[in-house]
Amino acid sequence: MQIRTLFFVIILGAIGALAALNWEAFNTPAALWLGVATIQAPLGVVMLGLTGALTFYFLVCILYLQSSVMLEARRHAKELQNSRELEASRFSELHRFIEEEIQSVAKQDAEAQSALLQRLDKLDTGVVSAVEQSGNTLAAYIGELEDRLERGGTTIAPNRPV
Repeated sequence: MQIRTLFFVIILGAIGALAALNWEAFNTPAALWLGVATIQAPLGVVMLGLTGALTFYFLVCILYLQSSVMLEARRHAKELQNSRELEASRFSELHRFIEEEIQSVAKQDAEAQSALLQRLDKLDTGVVSAVEQSGNTLAAYIGELEDRLERGGTTIAPNRPV
């Protein structure tokens, strides 16, 4: 129980005990002036009735405030839940977008790697062809030199265009 509620209950209990212990004094009739007329009524009972009416009024106000706070809290909870759901959908959309981008980058990387491998194959084929051609040319020169040496030629003149 909150301290305010406990304090409120203690005050109400004290008023009730005071009224019960002094009921004879509370019931003693007295002349009450209401501003325009005078009436005969027990002042204690009138004051006790006003205290009860004030207490009832404050309890109604407290109930109204409490229900307002509860409704407001419920509205905030719904907004918070909607916000969480929206955030979750944004995260899932972001996750999907990132996965698509990663797949796109991986595809581009694979295409670039494939193109690079094709280019390297072409270069390799070109280098192998050039080496074979150089080897064939060298073999032809060596064969020509061997033929000249076998024919008994002593001078070797290079084939240069004049």
